[in-house]
Amino acid sequence: MNLISDWIFSQYEGVEAYLVILEMIAVFFGFLSVWYAKRENILVFPTGIISTAIFVYILAIFGLIGDMLINGYYFAMSIIGWYNWTRKVDDTHYIPITTTTVKEKRWSVLLFLGTVIFVTIVYYLLDRFNTWTAYVDTLTTAIFFVGMWLMARKKLENWVYWIIGDLISVPLYWYKGLIFTSLQYFLFTLIAIFGYLAWKKDLNKSPQTLLR
Repeated sequence: MNLISDWIFSQYEGVEAYLVILEMIAVFFGFLSVWYAKRENILVFPTGIISTAIFVYILAIFGLIGDMLINGYYFAMSIIGWYNWTRKVDDTHYIPITTTTVKEKRWSVLLFLGTVIFVTIVYYLLDRFNTWTAYVDTLTTAIFFVGMWLMARKKLENWVYWIIGDLISVPLYWYKGLIFTSLQYFLFTLIAIFGYLAWKKDLNKSPQTLLR
């Protein structure tokens, strides 16, 4: 066990201690956010806002522009999602979980392609295409942008995007040296699978409370 912990913390050699602590806090709130999302609990958004705000700061320092953009977008979409989820369909029920319409599928494709183009331009202007991880960042950014958009709209398919993006992110963040974040994405993958199953069970059912 000591060998494992020593190896993990050796990846942070040269990194200021406060950044490591901030990463652990962000991971904790990120985990809570995904857990609350699985339970269709409105706390998914305030916990997500805390996590993403911290990650924006950390990723800016590490120079991971694509990942920073993801978290900045998460921050904004969490505010929008918070509003959408609390809208009511009647006096006692909130909007239900639904599947994507044909129009929303088209918007998902456009958002994916638009994000790829946007992040590619940003990386090119900042001369960030000097490692293979930059190309993967571009892909995961687009995947997560669509996933967050669908979650804010309470669409079942958001979990599919999270699962795919999380599976890619586990080895990616491990390679980057952000070990705790890599482990976070591994847990995210497991929760996303159960989240999909839980949301599918509650499909088209309007909840009476968003705190459960």
